[in-house]
Amino acid sequence: MALAFGELAADLEAAGELSVTDFAKACSLVSVLFGSLGFAFKFAEKDYTSKVDDLVQASERFKTLGSLLEVDVEQGTVRNGGSHSRNLLRVKRGIEMVKILFEHILESECSHLRDSASKAYEAVFSQHHPWAIRKAVAAGTYTLPSKSQFLKVLKEDDASARIHMSGYVGGVKPVIHHVETLFLSRNLGLDW
Repeated sequence: MALAFGELAADLEAAGELSVTDFAKACSLVSVLFGSLGFAFKFAEKDYTSKVDDLVQASERFKTLGSLLEVDVEQGTVRNGGSHSRNLLRVKRGIEMVKILFEHILESECSHLRDSASKAYEAVFSQHHPWAIRKAVAAGTYTLPSKSQFLKVLKEDDASARIHMSGYVGGVKPVIHHVETLFLSRNLGLDW
């Protein structure tokens, strides 16, 4: 994941735009992480994977994320359920949640993922979910694995995980910023 997002960030710096194909490939790697968080994030993994799959299919038609968004803007379908633009925004939130999760893990000495996952969910998704989903997620965080169990599933130790998490955070930041800029430059906002 860290390598893929590092390459995306380098491509973005060189070209000023992101390929839908490369973006979708990098984002597909994040699905494994959601699955590693256990039952509490199974729903998120399925939803995220379906959105990434849509972007993979869209890559056959669109070369860049900007062109994908532009067609939905022209057709007035940006906010429609199932639109490529809406799915792009949802995928952006998924990779952003992982960024915040990793940042919190790197900053804290907690042995459990509950606090880190709660903070990441609160920062990214909670404002977009109704009360019932927020409560279900809060309850589900109690079933999250410990940090050591999580790292074992990922086949990492603490030192290697820190390197990979830091690499992901550094690589994904400009990617997230680019996607946000695509929406904001078209006055679409990000709060829907």
